[in-house]
Amino acid sequence: MATSTRQSLKDLQERLAARLADAKKAGAEASWLAVEAGGERYLLPLVHAGEIFPLPVIQAVPHTHPWFAGVAALRGGLVGVVSLAGLLTGAAAPSAPRQEAKLVALNGALGVNAALWVDRMVGLRNAGMFVGVTPRRDGDPPVCSQRLTDTRGDVWQELNLQALVEWPEFLSVVA
Repeated sequence: MATSTRQSLKDLQERLAARLADAKKAGAEASWLAVEAGGERYLLPLVHAGEIFPLPVIQAVPHTHPWFAGVAALRGGLVGVVSLAGLLTGAAAPSAPRQEAKLVALNGALGVNAALWVDRMVGLRNAGMFVGVTPRRDGDPPVCSQRLTDTRGDVWQELNLQALVEWPEFLSVVA
């Protein structure tokens, strides 16, 4: 019985080691966090995305643009909450959030205390999951990079979060 238990533990350790190696490999290949906002698909660079939060209570701030949802307390700090769809399309922040809505905090290295309100998290994506690339369209906000088409034919807009935090529209929440 003791030999059987040792063998089972050894098998378990080997399976766990293999799964951890696979997870590290998949994490190294993942380049973007895929989200949906306002019916559009977006790719946020993992290097600039921060922690993901369930939608907290958001306190509205008067005299701001409609896309500025307000402020929220995340991990003891106060952050500005921006509706990603609203910012990029000019629409107002959602008044009744979907149950799947999340906040994606921007990486602290970007130097902005803000989070993006997205309707749904889709998962991680890497370059190997896309079959086509097209340049950004005329009229797209300057934070939009290339468009990528996945194997299902869905088009994803890559966002440059470094450009986002330097974009005067993003930095000026006062209406």
